[in-house]
Amino acid sequence: MLESINQASKTAGSYLPAVFFFAGFIWDALTIGRNVAASDLIIFAGYLLVAGLILFSISRPIFSSSGFILADEAQDKAQAPSRLYAIATSRWPYFLLQFLFGSLLSALFILYFKSSSHWLAWFMSLLLASLLVGNEFLENQYRKFTVSWALFGLCAMLLFNFALPFILGSVLSIWFYLSTLLGAMLAYWLYSKTPNHLGSIWPVSVIAGILMLAYAVDMIPPVPLVKRDIAMAYAIEKVHSEQGNAKYQLSQQASPWWQFWRKSSNDLGVQSGQRIYCFSSIFAPAGLKAKLFHDWQRHTKNGWVLQSRASFTVTGGRYNGFRGYTYKTSPAAGDWRVVIKTENEKTIAVHNFSVKMRTENPTTVLRLY
Repeated sequence: MLESINQASKTAGSYLPAVFFFAGFIWDALTIGRNVAASDLIIFAGYLLVAGLILFSISRPIFSSSGFILADEAQDKAQAPSRLYAIATSRWPYFLLQFLFGSLLSALFILYFKSSSHWLAWFMSLLLASLLVGNEFLENQYRKFTVSWALFGLCAMLLFNFALPFILGSVLSIWFYLSTLLGAMLAYWLYSKTPNHLGSIWPVSVIAGILMLAYAVDMIPPVPLVKRDIAMAYAIEKVHSEQGNAKYQLSQQASPWWQFWRKSSNDLGVQSGQRIYCFSSIFAPAGLKAKLFHDWQRHTKNGWVLQSRASFTVTGGRYNGFRGYTYKTSPAAGDWRVVIKTENEKTIAVHNFSVKMRTENPTTVLRLY
């Protein structure tokens, strides 16, 4: 009977990491929302603080000398109560570290994915996703401590990348580099306070260098700015709902009948002398102001060529995002895109569309944003 109970507990325990992984990811996806909230950053900071306290505790001499680390070796010789005690005293710190780092990586992946709108930024999000999945197989590696310090440093740097611009209300490049250094310094400081110095801390420096390089080549989106909507239109009108809320009504190219899953199309039929508009909605936290640009680019035999640039300033705090639009008159036929950038040339979003010259009026559909 006891053997059956032990076998059942082992089988159930083997599924716990997968259960926690999917449950935590779904919870983060549902609760973090489309915007970056101060409460989210406070919760993530709490996760990082607890992870730091655990790393500090298990690096102390009293933890090693108490036999906790060696408890697994005697596990097979002990009775059932002793086995439970061994698991509680030897596995729980590493299992909890795995859970905390997994929760941080899951939340950061969601935040960075929501801020990514072009392939370089998606590649960075894919790396975070790979690391998130890989974390589920790293519990034993945490005992070597090098992996633990590397993940702690990475999470600290990515979290500070969000928090510092959020607090200062600016997305200038200097704050990204400074926040990356602060995250690395926190990991080095905590490592210096552990007398045993278990594991290596040098991977944190490598990660910091990779993050700075990735930001320089536009692989990391200008967090905490998040694209909400971007659309092309023939006309834009500001209207007021019955509740008094102001919205923008866009007259857009209707999609063909076979594209039943969408109402509007990015294949625009344009008459000579006609204007087309690019409407965008960008979320920015309260207190943040940033100058943004709409770069209208046309694809030629020489690649994407800038045709015009228009700027506007976003002011943070609106839940549905700051809305702005620019326009171009008589665009030439061909493939186009509008690239939304910050004043320090960091890409927020890329929207592709095509233009075909027509003599008749296009079929349009009205949509509110």
